[in-house]
Amino acid sequence: MGYKSFMALCALGMIPGAGAFAGGYVAPAVEPAIVAPVVQATPVSDWAGGYAGGSLGYSFGADDEIGLDLYDGGDLIERNSGLGVVDVKGPTVGVHAGYRWQRDNWVFGPELWLEGGSVDATDNVFPDGLEVESSVNYIVGLQLKTGYVVDPQTLVYGTVGAVHGDFDYELSDDDGTTTENYSAGGYSLGLGVERKIRPNLAVFAEWQYRNFGKTALTFENTTPDVVTRATPEHHNIKVGVNFSF
Repeated sequence: MGYKSFMALCALGMIPGAGAFAGGYVAPAVEPAIVAPVVQATPVSDWAGGYAGGSLGYSFGADDEIGLDLYDGGDLIERNSGLGVVDVKGPTVGVHAGYRWQRDNWVFGPELWLEGGSVDATDNVFPDGLEVESSVNYIVGLQLKTGYVVDPQTLVYGTVGAVHGDFDYELSDDDGTTTENYSAGGYSLGLGVERKIRPNLAVFAEWQYRNFGKTALTFENTTPDVVTRATPEHHNIKVGVNFSF
């Protein structure tokens, strides 16, 4: 190889791209792949299954307006309305049991409950000198609870159901006391929140409205016969615990 040929080859090494021939094959640069972050789904705790529990509450807002009709031999001889108001209220204690199914965040199922306590009130009816007492002996209810799991440990829910109550209505005056026991059915509506503190133990707070309609009561041991219309309805706020199994 002559001197001129050698210089020509060296000059080729200065040309762009000629270095590839001098240093061998160079792989093209590859941009790194962007991997999307993995989003972790919020866990939903298991609320399905059977449960039972107890509660303490307070009933209020049961204003029963007193009205008395006097009958003699089936004939109305006198009607007295707006004689007073019996503000029935007091503490309650209850037990309940139910079962729940769960679909994603939705929880639903029936609940059977029984409640008693000291829910009563007395009012003096003037100017007749008559004392009226209304009291709740017990209430039993069957309701459907439907709720939504807002976080793994917290459930908010609403209720709708049927209720049956046993009541006493008492009239007293200088001549003595007459008591009529009666029962009535109705409906209930409610809202509540439940919070798990352990997998099988939860606490809850609930408001419920109960309405038993109107019931006509006849006090046949009086002379003349006395008829009134009892309107047992009230609100109840309670707190309690649930044990799941």
